[in-house]
Amino acid sequence: MTITATDIMTPSVKAVPQGWTMQQLTRFLTEHEITGSPVCDEEERIIGIVTLKDVAEFHWNQVSPENEQRLSDEDRKEVRRLRHFLFEGLAQMPVEVRDIMTPMIMAVDEHCPVQDVANTMMDKHLHRIFVKRGQDIIGIITTYDMLRIIADPDMIRRCLPAS
Repeated sequence: MTITATDIMTPSVKAVPQGWTMQQLTRFLTEHEITGSPVCDEEERIIGIVTLKDVAEFHWNQVSPENEQRLSDEDRKEVRRLRHFLFEGLAQMPVEVRDIMTPMIMAVDEHCPVQDVANTMMDKHLHRIFVKRGQDIIGIITTYDMLRIIADPDMIRRCLPAS
């Protein structure tokens, strides 16, 4: 019997609101010991995904040492003065999940064989993928869910072709 997406998915998807701040997001991820979460809109529809990588990239993109090295000392001073002027006001405005999330949903059908799920995740370099029934998201599969297959001898046998 082939193992499908519904056999290994986590059915209770923990989604964060797009209006949460980065601080709320990182607290949520830390408390739940996860590295990413689906993002939902005001109607609680999943509209994207946000990960700790998104948080890190946001911080990394704010500081670009390569660009600063190309500037003269005088230009660097002027850039710092402008940054201070601009970011003094912006620093008071929190960055929201909607500002850093990936607004794309990668999903597989609920009946998709687990081998195809694994291939899709590897091909697209994904650590999590949604499971759909029609247009509705009914679960999520993470790399942790895929590792559970390897750790379970019965699941491994079910993945092997019938002899």
